[in-house]
Formats: sequence, structure tokens, C-alpha cells
Amino acid sequence: MNCVITGATKGIGKATAKLLARQGYHLYLCARNEENLEELKLKLEKHNPKTQVAYQVVDLSEKKQVYSFAESIISEWKPVDVLINNAGFFTPSEMLNEKDEEMEHMMGINFFAPYYLTKAIVPQMIERKRGHIINICSIASQRAYPLSGTYSTTKFALYGFTKALRADLRDKRVKVTAVLPGATWTDSWKGVDLPPDRLMQAEAVAQAIQNVLTLPGSAVLEEIVMRPQEGDLA
Repeated sequence: MNCVITGATKGIGKATAKLLARQGYHLYLCARNEENLEELKLKLEKHNPKTQVAYQVVDLSEKKQVYSFAESIISEWKPVDVLINNAGFFTPSEMLNEKDEEMEHMMGINFFAPYYLTKAIVPQMIERKRGHIINICSIASQRAYPLSGTYSTTKFALYGFTKALRADLRDKRVKVTAVLPGATWTDSWKGVDLPPDRLMQAEAVAQAIQNVLTLPGSAVLEEIVMRPQEGDLA
């Protein structure tokens, strides 16, 4: 089984890559930092000798780089069984007072990159009548929070795209799942003074993703909503 994971060197992406490598998946990863990608590749292959890992350095805010990544995947890693659009970007801001570039940059990473990548890869899934697209949305896809208007807007867009994909692909045997995690320990929460168990661990989200992939072909889990046990932080 071949799986593509964006934003694979940190947080949910890294935890998912580790878990799927243990399950025998071959992985094609991307992130912005080559040193981190190479380190992850070596660790995954060391602990999972049967797993093949490849990577490409990609700035997902750049359309040309996204399509270049897609071309590499299609030429080198046919077939793609699972596409996990995980990469995301968040900065707190007041939407109406921020520079236009903030919205454009965040929309590029959080929405347009999954949109372009999915468009490039899904035709081969349709042809094979097999495949699974998993989009890492957010609780913020359903509810806007203070100082996160731009982020919520981009994640609402990704959630809507995921629902539209599900409608378009259900008769083509391609599965689509939206994962909506609440507060999870990733770099977005770096430096926050909270008890370790107040937020979810990235490994918990990875486990949910792995569980989705074990369902038989006749069933699909359309969405997963996850929150810390004590609920949202706001």
C-alpha cells in the first residue's frame, strides 16, 4: 500500500507516518525542511525494514511546487492508495485587521494545496476504482474561534471541499474522510503553559486515521470529530 502524507515531519503528519510505516505502508512524504525529512526517512526505514520511504521538499503555498510534487508522485509512486492532506498553517490574527497576504498564504497551504494535489492524484484512483483521500480539517472547520478567523475560513473551505469530494466520488469507489481534530499538541501550541493531558496527543489522531483505513471496502467513515477529554479550550 502506498500512502502520500503532506506536512509529514511534525505533529499529526509525523505520528501518522510512524504508525503507517509499522503497518507496512510505503510512504511518500513532503515538508519544507529537507534535514527533517531525511532524518524521518532514515528512522522509519531503520525501524521498518520492509517500508520504502521517499520524500520531496515542497512549499505547499506555491502552486508550481504542489504540481511538481504531484508529478513526482504520479511518475514514481503509482499507484497511490491513500492521500493524506495533513499540512496546515496557523497564525493568530484579527481577520479584518491583517494584511491581505495572511489570508492568501494560509488559504494556499490549508486549502489550495489539498485541492491541487487531490485533483492531480484522484484520476488514477478513479481508474482503479480504489483509493482513499483523508483531509485533516479541524474543529475550526465547524466553529470560528477568537483570533482564528482566517484559519477557520481556510478550514471551513477544506471541510466543504471534502464533503463535495465525497459526493462526487462515492459511486467511483474512492473513499473520502474528513478528520476534525480539536486542540492537539503540535507546533501551533509550542510554548503554551498547559498540562500535558489538556490537549490531545498527535498519536491519538494518527490512531484514528489508521482505524479508518482498516474498514472493509464496502464502508467508509465520512468524518471523525475529536476533542480533548475536557473539551475545547475556548
